[in-house]
Amino acid sequence: MTSVNITTTKNTVTVNEGDSTIVTVATQGPQGIQGIQGPSGGVTVDETNKVDGSVIYYDQTSATFKADATTTKLTLVDGGNF
Repeated sequence: MTSVNITTTKNTVTVNEGDSTIVTVATQGPQGIQGIQGPSGGVTVDETNKVDGSVIYYDQTSATFKADATTTKLTLVDGGNF
């Protein structure tokens, strides 16, 4: 087994080794970009009137994201308003 020296300074990890090696680094806490948080921990989508092919869109009047029969794959590609 090859010995690997790892230096950590202010969340920077440097690996110095002569041969190609797979190195896995894990950190605590949330990973990635955090999106808008709704009441259940994610983005809240009103899907009470969803139909097959619904597309999620933002409705400014109600200030919510919706998935309903107003905007579907069919309305976007078959005579939709762009």
